[in-house]
Amino acid sequence: MADQPTKQNTSDEIDLGQLFQMIGRGFNKLGTFFLRVFLYLKKNILILIGLAVLGVLIGYGLKMISTEKMQLDVIVRPNLESKDYLYDVVAEIESNLKSQNEALFKELGVSEEEIKGFEISIEPVNKDAEKAAEKELEYLEILQKFQDTELISDVLREELLKNTELNHRITFRYKNPEGKAIAEKLIEYINSNSYFKDLLAVHTENAMARIKQNEVLIAQIDTIIQGYSNNLGRSGNAYETGTVVLQNEEKLNVGGLFSLKSNLIKDIEDRRMELKQMANPVNIINFGKPYQRSKAFFGKKIILIPIILLSLFFLFSFLRFLNRKAAELQ
Repeated sequence: MADQPTKQNTSDEIDLGQLFQMIGRGFNKLGTFFLRVFLYLKKNILILIGLAVLGVLIGYGLKMISTEKMQLDVIVRPNLESKDYLYDVVAEIESNLKSQNEALFKELGVSEEEIKGFEISIEPVNKDAEKAAEKELEYLEILQKFQDTELISDVLREELLKNTELNHRITFRYKNPEGKAIAEKLIEYINSNSYFKDLLAVHTENAMARIKQNEVLIAQIDTIIQGYSNNLGRSGNAYETGTVVLQNEEKLNVGGLFSLKSNLIKDIEDRRMELKQMANPVNIINFGKPYQRSKAFFGKKIILIPIILLSLFFLFSFLRFLNRKAAELQ
């Protein structure tokens, strides 16, 4: 029984020794692998350098003979629920560009040669806000179940405005130096929809009539207040809170008249702002300036082509190695 611990310690020492031997062999194999890689690179260094230089020269040559695309971003805001129309008409233009619909672009005064390589796309300015609007839909549906009060209506309005993305980005990409002029013509085409133009005309007419009516009401309020003010010193008066009582006259709520006048003035300001903002079916918030698109690191020809050539060489070498090993097995 006394010899048992000694045998156990001897077994542990043997196991540790085998473990260290395995680790040592692993490091030897790793070192051998690095040496073989070094020898392979040393053997083919001239070929690798030649391929890298050749790739750089080819990439530089392609860059010089090819024209980089320019990009132009236009921020727009659809009016009168014309968001669906905006996306549909951009998709229509994109399809016509791909098919090179000569009839459409001839109508716009653009030749087939000028639209070669021209691209158009659209997306919300704030994509996260578009996703947040969908998440808040359940919350708005719950609010609608409550009594239809002015407070609930205001909350609904604020939530909708906060979570609904109003602005959208139309992106134009082109090689033609006259690309900006073509983009302007396409924006004019988007705003040429007769249906929305008629709606805007009706909306403008109604807004102008509302402004004139409010101005008449404000003038009448001013006349009433001025008349009562002139009679105030000549007639017998009794005062109540918020009212003025004149002899042989009904009570006049001066505070209510001033509040009504303030509301009418604010309504006029809102109407004029609407008329300014809704000049077209799709308002142009910002018509940007053209700029050259910056490409990713691997998208640059000077870097991409040498990497492709070196990768092909390594792939060829690996296949040749596999072929040699397969021949040895046979």
